[in-house]
Amino acid sequence: MDSPVLRLSFRERIMELLMTSSEPLSVNEIARILEIDPSQSWEIYDHLEHIARTVRAKYGKLLLMDPPYCKKCGYVFKDLKKPKKPSRCPRCGSEWIEPPRFIIK
Repeated sequence: MDSPVLRLSFRERIMELLMTSSEPLSVNEIARILEIDPSQSWEIYDHLEHIARTVRAKYGKLLLMDPPYCKKCGYVFKDLKKPKKPSRCPRCGSEWIEPPRFIIK
């Protein structure tokens, strides 16, 4: 007999994980927990935009993001319009960026 979790869509699985997590998770952590090929983890960012709208409308909750920051100079990417991991720091040019972390509260 199939587990109810296995019948959830990919987006629903991400939503469930972020609603039950005790701490914010990066896209790489989400991919690892859900056993997704790491090379496909970029798709999770696309799903997060839709998840944010869904949880607000359906559950009255918010998708919260700890913004990405530069590990070299500490620059925080506060003004992102979409959930994503920037490729380089606008202040120092470093590519050593800590990815954003997400949770639903």
